[in-house]
Amino acid sequence: MGEQTEFEKGDKAPNDGEYTEVGEKSFHTEIQNPKRITLKKGESFPETSNQNRKWKRLTKARVH
Repeated sequence: MGEQTEFEKGDKAPNDGEYTEVGEKSFHTEIQNPKRITLKKGESFPETSNQNRKWKRLTKARVH
């Protein structure tokens, strides 16, 4: 089992960081003006803009 990457309202943030809305079960869906939030570890995720969205952590590009 891997680390959870998508979160719903009421879930606790696993780490400090910035999170954004994504389409449910989709990594390629473009969302216009997604909400972005900053949470500390253990804080609860708020409600999304609609019921078909989830929260996902913003990641920075890795340089190899």
